[in-house]
Amino acid sequence: MRADHGLPVSARAMDVPQLVVSELVTNAPKYAPGPALLELRVAGARLEETVWDSGPSLPLARAAESGRVGQQGLEIVMAVAQSFAAHREPVGKRITAGIALSDDPDADPAIRRNRTAR
Repeated sequence: MRADHGLPVSARAMDVPQLVVSELVTNAPKYAPGPALLELRVAGARLEETVWDSGPSLPLARAAESGRVGQQGLEIVMAVAQSFAAHREPVGKRITAGIALSDDPDADPAIRRNRTAR
């Protein structure tokens, strides 16, 4: 992204998108009967990672449980993303996580606005 778009990308932002994609894409076949699509898009000073799958149920973050093993992917995504949205589509659902590309997410007004709206 640095070379293609001339955007400053922090060391943190080099690792976080991979984690988010891994969590979202891993969950798609667990909860949806059909195909899944991944879209990555640079929007201002952030990377938007969107996963569409054919399952109609929206994901729900679960309350912390001391004995729970696994099933914490959504909580991980929501903890590291500056924005998160899940929407039903005519077929399936679309989940989008926004990741700040710099270590100062407040530099992008769209990220600051989404973070306060959570």
